[in-house]
Amino acid sequence: QVQLVESGGGLVQAGGSLRLSCVASGLTFSSYAMGWFRQAPGQKREFVAAISWSVASTYYADSVKGRFTISRDNAKNTVYLQMNSLKPEDTAVYYCAADRNYPTGVVSGTPRYWGQGTQVTVSS
Repeated sequence: QVQLVESGGGLVQAGGSLRLSCVASGLTFSSYAMGWFRQAPGQKREFVAAISWSVASTYYADSVKGRFTISRDNAKNTVYLQMNSLKPEDTAVYYCAADRNYPTGVVSGTPRYWGQGTQVTVSS
Protein backbone atom coordinates (compact mmCIF):
# COMPACT_ATOMS: atom_id res chain seq x y z
CA GLN A 1 0.00 0.00 0.00
CA VAL A 2 1.52 3.26 -1.16
CA GLN A 3 1.46 6.15 1.28
CA LEU A 4 2.66 9.72 0.82
CA VAL A 5 2.61 11.75 4.03
CA GLU A 6 3.20 15.49 3.93
CA SER A 7 4.30 17.67 6.82
CA GLY A 8 5.71 21.12 7.48
CA GLY A 9 2.75 23.30 6.64
CA GLY A 10 1.62 26.13 8.88
CA LEU A 11 1.00 29.84 9.22
CA VAL A 12 3.71 32.27 8.13
CA GLN A 13 3.90 35.97 7.38
CA ALA A 14 4.44 37.25 3.87
CA GLY A 15 8.13 37.16 3.01
CA GLY A 16 8.76 34.21 5.28
CA SER A 17 9.80 30.64 4.55
CA LEU A 18 8.55 27.12 5.09
CA ARG A 19 9.91 23.71 4.17
CA LEU A 20 7.48 20.96 3.32
CA SER A 21 8.41 17.30 3.53
CA CYS A 22 6.77 14.24 2.04
CA VAL A 23 7.73 10.75 3.17
CA ALA A 24 6.86 7.90 0.82
CA SER A 25 6.33 4.25 1.67
CA GLY A 26 5.10 1.19 -0.18
CA LEU A 27 6.93 1.99 -3.41
CA THR A 28 10.47 1.96 -4.77
CA PHE A 29 11.01 5.65 -4.16
CA SER A 30 14.06 6.02 -6.41
CA SER A 31 11.99 4.76 -9.38
CA TYR A 32 9.40 7.52 -9.07
CA ALA A 33 9.41 11.11 -10.11
CA MET A 34 7.92 13.32 -7.43
CA GLY A 35 5.89 16.46 -7.57
CA TRP A 36 4.13 19.09 -5.51
CA PHE A 37 0.72 20.53 -6.28
CA ARG A 38 -1.47 23.02 -4.46
CA GLN A 39 -5.13 23.91 -4.25
CA ALA A 40 -6.46 27.20 -2.94
CA PRO A 41 -10.07 27.57 -1.77
CA GLY A 42 -12.42 27.64 -4.74
CA GLN A 43 -9.58 26.99 -7.18
CA LYS A 44 -8.46 24.01 -9.22
CA ARG A 45 -5.47 22.04 -8.06
CA GLU A 46 -2.36 23.34 -9.82
CA PHE A 47 1.15 22.09 -10.45
CA VAL A 48 3.96 23.64 -8.38
CA ALA A 49 7.19 21.68 -8.87
CA ALA A 50 8.56 18.31 -9.96
CA ILE A 51 11.80 16.41 -9.69
CA SER A 52 13.07 13.41 -11.64
CA TRP A 53 14.08 10.07 -10.15
CA SER A 54 17.78 10.87 -10.07
CA VAL A 55 17.55 14.54 -9.01
CA ALA A 56 19.07 15.44 -12.37
CA SER A 57 16.09 17.46 -13.50
CA THR A 58 13.57 19.80 -11.90
CA TYR A 59 10.58 21.67 -13.26
CA TYR A 60 8.64 24.60 -11.78
CA ALA A 61 5.49 26.54 -12.35
CA ASP A 62 6.24 30.10 -13.43
CA SER A 63 4.48 31.44 -10.34
CA VAL A 64 7.05 29.89 -7.99
CA LYS A 65 10.22 29.92 -10.07
CA GLY A 66 13.08 31.53 -8.17
CA ARG A 67 11.27 31.27 -4.83
CA PHE A 68 10.61 27.55 -4.36
CA THR A 69 13.10 24.68 -4.57
CA ILE A 70 12.23 21.01 -4.84
CA SER A 71 14.71 18.38 -3.71
CA ARG A 72 14.76 14.74 -2.69
CA ASP A 73 16.70 12.32 -0.54
CA ASN A 74 16.32 8.82 -1.95
CA ALA A 75 17.98 7.29 1.11
CA LYS A 76 15.18 8.74 3.26
CA ASN A 77 12.32 8.23 0.76
CA THR A 78 11.59 11.92 1.17
CA VAL A 79 10.91 14.84 -1.13
CA TYR A 80 11.09 18.44 0.05
CA LEU A 81 9.72 21.78 -1.05
CA GLN A 82 11.63 24.78 0.26
CA MET A 83 9.41 27.84 -0.04
CA ASN A 84 10.97 31.27 0.33
CA SER A 85 9.61 34.80 -0.12
CA LEU A 86 6.11 33.52 0.47
CA LYS A 87 3.15 35.57 -0.69
CA PRO A 88 -0.49 35.53 0.44
CA GLU A 89 -1.39 34.03 -2.94
CA ASP A 90 0.70 30.97 -2.03
CA THR A 91 -1.94 30.09 0.56
CA ALA A 92 -3.28 26.63 -0.29
CA VAL A 93 -3.30 22.98 0.63
CA TYR A 94 -0.08 21.50 -0.72
CA TYR A 95 -0.07 17.93 -2.01
CA CYS A 96 2.78 15.55 -2.71
CA ALA A 97 2.46 13.26 -5.74
CA ALA A 98 4.37 10.38 -7.32
CA ASP A 99 4.47 8.92 -10.81
CA ARG A 100 6.92 6.85 -12.84
CA ASN A 101 6.64 9.18 -15.81
CA TYR A 102 8.74 12.35 -15.81
CA PRO A 103 7.92 15.06 -16.49
CA THR A 104 4.45 14.40 -17.89
CA GLY A 105 3.25 12.17 -15.09
CA VAL A 106 4.01 14.63 -12.31
CA VAL A 107 3.27 17.84 -14.22
CA SER A 108 -0.01 16.94 -15.86
CA GLY A 109 -2.11 16.86 -12.71
CA THR A 110 -2.82 13.14 -12.95
CA PRO A 111 0.01 11.38 -11.14
CA ARG A 112 -0.52 7.85 -9.90
CA TYR A 113 -0.27 8.51 -6.18
CA TRP A 114 -1.25 11.45 -3.97
CA GLY A 115 -0.74 12.47 -0.37
CA GLN A 116 -3.45 13.90 1.86
CA GLY A 117 -2.10 17.43 1.83
CA THR A 118 -0.75 19.98 4.28
CA GLN A 119 -2.13 23.49 4.78
CA VAL A 120 0.05 26.51 4.10
CA THR A 121 -1.33 29.91 5.10
CA VAL A 122 0.54 33.12 4.32
CA SER A 123 -0.69 36.24 6.09
CA SER A 124 -0.20 39.72 4.66
